[in-house]
Amino acid sequence: MKTQRIAEILKAAAVDTDVVVKGWVRTKRGNKNVAFIAMNDGSCLSNIQVVVDLAKFSDEELKPITTGACIRVDGRLVASPGSGQGVEVQASKIEIYGTADPDTYPLQKKGHSLEFLRDIAYLRPRTNTFGAVLRIRHAMAYAIHEYFNSHGFYYFHTPIITASDCEGAGAMFQVTTLDIANPPRTEDGKVDYTKDFFGKSCNLTVSGQLEGELGALSLGRIYTFGPTFRAENSNTPRHASEFWMIEPEAAFYDLEDNMELAEDFLKYLIQYALDHCMEDLEFMNKMWDKGLLDRLRFVLHNDFKRLDYTEGIEILKASGRKFEFPCDWGCDLQSEHERYLVEEHFKRPVILINYPKDIKAFYMKMNEDGKTVAAMDCLVPGIGEIIGGSQREDDYEKLLADMARDPKPKILLGVSYALWDLAERYAPKFENTVVMETGGMKGHREELPKAQFHRILCEAFGVESIHSEYGMAELTSQAYSSGSGIFRTPGWMRVLVRDVNDPFDIRPAGVRGGIDIIDLANRYSCAFIQTQDIGRVFDDGSFEIEGRIDRSDIRGCNLLVQ
Repeated sequence: MKTQRIAEILKAAAVDTDVVVKGWVRTKRGNKNVAFIAMNDGSCLSNIQVVVDLAKFSDEELKPITTGACIRVDGRLVASPGSGQGVEVQASKIEIYGTADPDTYPLQKKGHSLEFLRDIAYLRPRTNTFGAVLRIRHAMAYAIHEYFNSHGFYYFHTPIITASDCEGAGAMFQVTTLDIANPPRTEDGKVDYTKDFFGKSCNLTVSGQLEGELGALSLGRIYTFGPTFRAENSNTPRHASEFWMIEPEAAFYDLEDNMELAEDFLKYLIQYALDHCMEDLEFMNKMWDKGLLDRLRFVLHNDFKRLDYTEGIEILKASGRKFEFPCDWGCDLQSEHERYLVEEHFKRPVILINYPKDIKAFYMKMNEDGKTVAAMDCLVPGIGEIIGGSQREDDYEKLLADMARDPKPKILLGVSYALWDLAERYAPKFENTVVMETGGMKGHREELPKAQFHRILCEAFGVESIHSEYGMAELTSQAYSSGSGIFRTPGWMRVLVRDVNDPFDIRPAGVRGGIDIIDLANRYSCAFIQTQDIGRVFDDGSFEIEGRIDRSDIRGCNLLVQ
């Protein structure tokens, strides 16, 4: 007979039917005639009661059934005459899958503190608290995907390992295959990341926003939902080092669109939780947070107040409340400020908008006042900020001007012909900026020798050298030049030079010829590629590109040999 989950059995309550249930014993009690086993399988908070007629089972059969034991019960589902449950299982057969020593099994009927459970992490999911949290989390993950799918957003998978720190915060976990105790070093003593797995310094992502914006400008609406990592030295519940973040990005959205999406999204998730997770929510409300359900309904049943940041500051200063942190104009609001506005002043959720530009990220759209940006934070009771967002700056000249003023190191990476267009149209002068070109002209502009092309870019952007990336669609790996025109490869990528008239004649170091590439990272593709590029390979494995084979296709890279 097919096994039924306890949640299904309790929901159907199909009395006078045979059932098979499998799970873990929570408790066993009884008298001389009958034993009662409370059994749970993780499908819901509730246990199902198994009634055992002791006349049908020996002591030896029942003795191993203690708290924590894993069992299978075959029996009859009947209406329960006792209080606390509507149905129960009258056992006809019990099979023990695994026992739990009552002297050492740490979970008992009594409650356990979170501190105690921290030391037995492998058993935490069996507790009511963690079981409820995990079931609610599952329901919310499902609802998130359901919401965005129904609103025309595409799920967009952004990298977990990345060389970008997105907003420049710098608090990132590094990913490396190098020997931490003795990493390879360059001549100037710095760690030589060209010997690392990716050929450069990489980290765990802090946000998928950068790649998400690229997706939005192609698909229109996307959302990310995945793990992110922050190496901040924080031990507060609001700043976990690993967490999952939801990041919608939408083309043509303004601040009003953002606010409507945020409010509708939150209310959808809350309603879904109330519809599908009530038993677990009621447990959490009873045992851990007695105001949980009230707060959820508070957010669900109230319209969100749109409040300008400046007005919010005035309200806080006029409140007469002595806050732990100051709240003058220009400061970033703390949780105590946000909660006051929501819980005491307006008594409804608040969306705070138009923050001072100096406390928000560079990519947020500048307002006409020149002092604030089109940013928003959704504030809810008990938490404060739960969603942050903004309209993105779409004025190209403003972005360039901001880059020029910003003293932090930056990288400008672009397809060669697009960088040339940018240089001719704007000629922005950068400080502390690495300019990297890649991809070539692709038929859009005149093919120039690299040295001449780089001189044009250097003069336009005010930099001393132009970095380059060498790669193609057929390659998994890339080679990089730090400005000298000499490309260096990661350890698993090798470049050879062939005679242009004989693709099987490999030329010695320093001799000009056609570029061949072996890339061991192309695990499921071709490992050997012959290109139409002309260059030289040097004794240390580095190489330079001098141009293209005469009459080669400008847009082509791969030269197949048959």
